Amino acid sequence: MSENEKLEQAAAEQAVPAPAKPAKAEKKKDAKPDKKSKPGFFARLGKWFKELKAELKKVQWPTGKQTANNTVIVIVCCIVVGICIWVFDLVAGGVISALLALFGKG
Repeated sequence: MSENEKLEQAAAEQAVPAPAKPAKAEKKKDAKPDKKSKPGFFARLGKWFKELKAELKKVQWPTGKQTANNTVIVIVCCIVVGICIWVFDLVAGGVISALLALFGKG
């Protein structure tokens, strides 16, 4: 941007008055609720359990067959990853032993 354009833009910004800021709303003097308006511990606990039960009814639970299938998949994946790590460990150990033997320190 050239100097002239910067000066023109600055002059245009000064010519337009800034919008007036709205006044802040007054804060309430009584910010704390009355202790009488807050339900008791057991009432809140009962409400929590009712809401928990309502939410759990909305959950789509897997069938026994789906659960068994997913369990088998997880076990097979763990075995495959374990075998991959075991093979890598054997290869890395062999490479390190070969390097140590090559340089006469093993």
